[in-house]
Amino acid sequence: MLLSGYYLAAAVGGLLLSTLSYLLMTGPQRKLVYNRVIAWSPLIKSDRRAPSSKTPPRSVSPEKKVPSNIPPPCEYQNVFPPWRREALLNVANSSSLGQGDSSTPSSFSDPLFRYGLLPFTADYRTCAEPVSTYTPMGISLSEVQTLGDFPDYAELSGIPLPGPYREFKVETALPRPYRPFRWAYHQTMSLTKIEPDWWLELEQNYVKSIAERKELFAKFGKMMLDYLPGSELACKELMEIALQFLCARYPQYFSLSCSDEKGYVFQNGILKNETVIKDMHPLHVLLENVPEDFAVMLRNPDDGCYYLRAGVLCSSLGWNLASKLGMQLKEIHKPIPDYKEKMEFSMDRYFSKMPTARAIQRGSWGLEIDKPLFMPPGDPHEAYRDFQMPRSELPISRVHLRVDWQTLRRLPLSGAIIFNFKALFTPIEEFRK
Repeated sequence: MLLSGYYLAAAVGGLLLSTLSYLLMTGPQRKLVYNRVIAWSPLIKSDRRAPSSKTPPRSVSPEKKVPSNIPPPCEYQNVFPPWRREALLNVANSSSLGQGDSSTPSSFSDPLFRYGLLPFTADYRTCAEPVSTYTPMGISLSEVQTLGDFPDYAELSGIPLPGPYREFKVETALPRPYRPFRWAYHQTMSLTKIEPDWWLELEQNYVKSIAERKELFAKFGKMMLDYLPGSELACKELMEIALQFLCARYPQYFSLSCSDEKGYVFQNGILKNETVIKDMHPLHVLLENVPEDFAVMLRNPDDGCYYLRAGVLCSSLGWNLASKLGMQLKEIHKPIPDYKEKMEFSMDRYFSKMPTARAIQRGSWGLEIDKPLFMPPGDPHEAYRDFQMPRSELPISRVHLRVDWQTLRRLPLSGAIIFNFKALFTPIEEFRK
């Protein structure tokens, strides 16, 4: 009994002495003792079982996690759209492309392509090394030049030309009744596959619409039509695809001819005039003949993101081309509620990987007072968005459903993504029918 008490007293005394010694140590001495204890700890046997569960430990502060609906940032510098070089080879087999020159499609080199991308602001027509300079579609500028004007875009893109609509009469034609409603409402991209026959649709107001758009451009200029360096190939490509479409869809009204004197000439049977293609910028050709809006989005090789670099926009409300030109996709949509949280990642990813053969369409809609086509800053119509008019002051005859029917397609040579749309107005009173 006395022996046990002796051992207990010795143990307590030793513990007190050790504690006192530790407290009297300097900082470096305490750190040395701590490191030695940690080094010895694996050698000490323990009766406690090691945990068998492979589930990771729970976060101490789960509230600090990034919400799962906001994806992490992505890098798109090395993400390129799907190539269609096999289509280029098919076009080459039916033309002079590649017959004995160094720009033959089969001479393509992937490493050379990645180090020879056309600079963002460079004009493809003045490139010093066209054989070794490429568009994001893996096509060299030498191949683009060899294709010449108005190549077979249906083969190059994978989107067939429309069938001829010979019974169409522009004097009596009505637009299709677009009704892109969804209920309950969910903010999504709402994409559907494009109908190739209806990419560009004409109706009985064609002559009036062209005249109105030209008047707006004469008044507002670069707020409606402009282009930045580096967009030359995309603008030319867009214009040629649009004119090919009109000639194929409405052959009774439109045709395209070529002569040594004038080059390509577009004949417009509705307006009863002709356009010499080489005498006019491609976007002005569209303004004079196609009553739709076009925005040209180009891939920046520095970051792989898409920027608005050119356009002809006559139907924008609350914004205009001058206020958005040069902006990245996410910057353009910054004012849209919940865009960053719900749509930015999906849109960036979609633009980076969109194939040329999979053009899409969608519709956005809203209620408008009257039929405003273009609203520059300070326009009196803006005041209607600041307050709710009393029902007694707003006759139902002034209320219209406005549908912006939109399409999105990638061009096969430049890799540009073309966003085009048109505004259609339907009086609310017609829904009673």
